[in-house]
Amino acid sequence: MEELSHWINGKHVKGTSGRFADVMNPATGEVQAKVPLATKAELDAAVADAAAAQPAWAAMNPQRRARVMMRFVDLLNRDMDKLAEALSREHGKTLPDAKGDVVRGLEVVEFCIGAPHHLKGEFTDSAGPGIDMYSLRQPLGVAAGITPFNFPGMIPMWKMAPALVCGNAFILKPSERDPSVPLMLAELLQEAGLPDGVLQVVNGDKESVDAILDNPTIAGIGFVGSTPIAEYIYSRGCANGKRVQCFGGAKNHMIIMPDADMDQAADALVGAGYGAAGERCMAISVAVPVGEDTADRLIEKLAPKVEALKIGPYTAGNDVDFGPVVTAAAKANIARLVQTGIDQGADLVVDGRDFKLQGYEDGYFVGAHLFDRVTTDMDIYKTEIFGPVLSTVRAKTYEEAIGYAMDHEYGNGTAIFTRDGDTARDFASRINIGMVGINVPIPVPLAYHTFGGWKKSGFGDLNQHGPDAFRFYTRTKTVTARWPSGIKEGGEFTIPVME
Repeated sequence: MEELSHWINGKHVKGTSGRFADVMNPATGEVQAKVPLATKAELDAAVADAAAAQPAWAAMNPQRRARVMMRFVDLLNRDMDKLAEALSREHGKTLPDAKGDVVRGLEVVEFCIGAPHHLKGEFTDSAGPGIDMYSLRQPLGVAAGITPFNFPGMIPMWKMAPALVCGNAFILKPSERDPSVPLMLAELLQEAGLPDGVLQVVNGDKESVDAILDNPTIAGIGFVGSTPIAEYIYSRGCANGKRVQCFGGAKNHMIIMPDADMDQAADALVGAGYGAAGERCMAISVAVPVGEDTADRLIEKLAPKVEALKIGPYTAGNDVDFGPVVTAAAKANIARLVQTGIDQGADLVVDGRDFKLQGYEDGYFVGAHLFDRVTTDMDIYKTEIFGPVLSTVRAKTYEEAIGYAMDHEYGNGTAIFTRDGDTARDFASRINIGMVGINVPIPVPLAYHTFGGWKKSGFGDLNQHGPDAFRFYTRTKTVTARWPSGIKEGGEFTIPVME
C-alpha cells in the first residue's frame, strides 16, 4: 500500500508520529493509501523552516514572484490529466468535474500573475512642507490554509497562490481524505521556481489544526469547511491575535418565478443540485417555485431528468453525471436525513434509496433523491445534506419565496430564474446572501471578483480570491517622509495637523 508524505523544505518527508489516516477509493470502498498525521512538533518545525525561508522570498521583486505563477500555470495545463485522475481516484468526482476543480484554481493563479499591480501602494506628494506620504503593502510573514475534501485542487490554490505571490510563506493543511493533489501542486510549484521551504504541506487532523491556531509565528489563516469548525477556527485564531477568514456551510435556494423558462430552470437545477454528488458548498439544495402551477410544472420537468441521471465511477467515461460521495459515513448521514424527510411528511418524488451499482456494491454511491412539499421545519430543509438530494419548497408569492432564503441561517449562494428584469434587480438588491445568480444556478464569481458568503456561511471581513485576497495576505504600512529643504523651524511639540 502506498504511504504518502508531507512536503517539507522542497521534498517529500515521511511522518514521524506513527499515526496515519486511510485514503479511500470512494468507488470501491477500498483503502488505497495511507497518509501521515503530523504532531504539533512536526507542524511547528515546518513553520520555523518556512519563517526562515520567507524573508528572501518577500525581498524578491513582485514581478519575479509573479513569473513563478506564470510557470505554475503552464505546468498545471501540462499535467491537467494527471491531476484530474488523482483527484477523481481519491474524491470520486467524474474526470470532467475534476478538471473543472483544477481549472477553477488555475484561474486564480492566473489572476495572481497581476501581483505587481495589486501590490502597488498609494502616494501623496507635498502632504505638507517638504513632506510626502505613501503606503506599502507588505506580507504577513507566514500564513496557513486549512482546506476541505470537496475541492482538493481548487481551494488549496485559492489560498496559497495569493498568499505566496504577496511574499508570504505558506503552510497548507489539506484534507486527509484526498491529499495527493495538494502534494502534486507543491511539486509543480517547486518546478516553477518556488524556493524550498516557502510552501510546506503538512498532512494532519485536529492536532495539526490546533497547532496552526496556536503557533505564534503564523499570522493569518484561511479555512473552508463546515460552519461549526469554521466558528471554532475563527474564534480560536482571532483569540490568538491572527487574521482569520473562514467559510462554512450553505443551504442555497433557487427561486423559480412563474415566467421562468421551465426547461432551462429544470436543467439548471439538475446540474446544480446533483453535480459532484451534491458535495459543493454552492450546490442548489432547495428549489422554491412560486405558485402551485409553477411548482407542478417544475416537478413534471424535473422528475424524469433526475431519474435519468447516470451514476458511476470516474472510470466509466465522461457521460457519467456524478460519482460516489467521499466516505461511508457521508453516505450513511445522507440516508439518515432522507429518512427524516419521509418521516416528517415530505413527498419523495424520486427515491434513490435502493440504488446499487453492479460491481461497486462496497462503494459510496448514493442514488438521486427529489423531495416535494418540503417545509421549513423539516431537517432536510434546515440541514446542509451535502449529497444528491434536492428539496422543493412551494411558495405562494415572490415575497414568501425570498423570505425563505433571507430567513435561513446560511447565506452562501442563491439564484433566481425569471424573465422579468425588475424582479431580478429587486432580488439582487434585497437578498442578504453573498453570491447571487440571475438565471445562473451556481454563481461562483470568476477569479478577478471575490468569493464569500454571509451570515453563518462566512466569518471575517474579507473574501477569497480577487482583490480581497491581496488585502488579506498583506498589511498596510503608511510612511510619512520629510526631507530637509532649508526649512528650520525648531522642534514641534503638538500633534501635526493639516495647515
